[in-house]
Amino acid sequence: MSVATKGNTVKVHYTGKLKDGTIFDSSQDREPLEFILGDGKMIKGFDVAVQGMQVGDDKSVTIPADEAYGQKREDMMLDVPMEQVPADIKPEVGMDLSIQNQQGQPTPVKVVHVDEAKITLDANHPLAGQDLVFDIKLVEVK
Repeated sequence: MSVATKGNTVKVHYTGKLKDGTIFDSSQDREPLEFILGDGKMIKGFDVAVQGMQVGDDKSVTIPADEAYGQKREDMMLDVPMEQVPADIKPEVGMDLSIQNQQGQPTPVKVVHVDEAKITLDANHPLAGQDLVFDIKLVEVK
């Protein structure tokens, strides 16, 4: 039986849930997720959970926010004066927008406050500050 160890390419099926049971992502209706174990591209807790699993194993793990997308950070909350908002955008709370970061790359943000003077954008990952529950099935190790 193949055991998943650091450096292996693995394929897993997973369902990601919030602590209240709300599903935020799942591979069940698509191809399994393929990644290299330990290469740093997965959230730390997910990577650690898969290590040591054998093909065919199922497990459910709770990953604390610090090993997932981190805590919400105040420095990721951005106030933008209303005069800097493009005229064709009518911001509303809950609206998803994209801004350019300092490297010129698009960064997704969510409008969390609007008043006459400014809008406040949240650039935190949508799952930041959340403990996550993953049901994982290891389907292949290469």
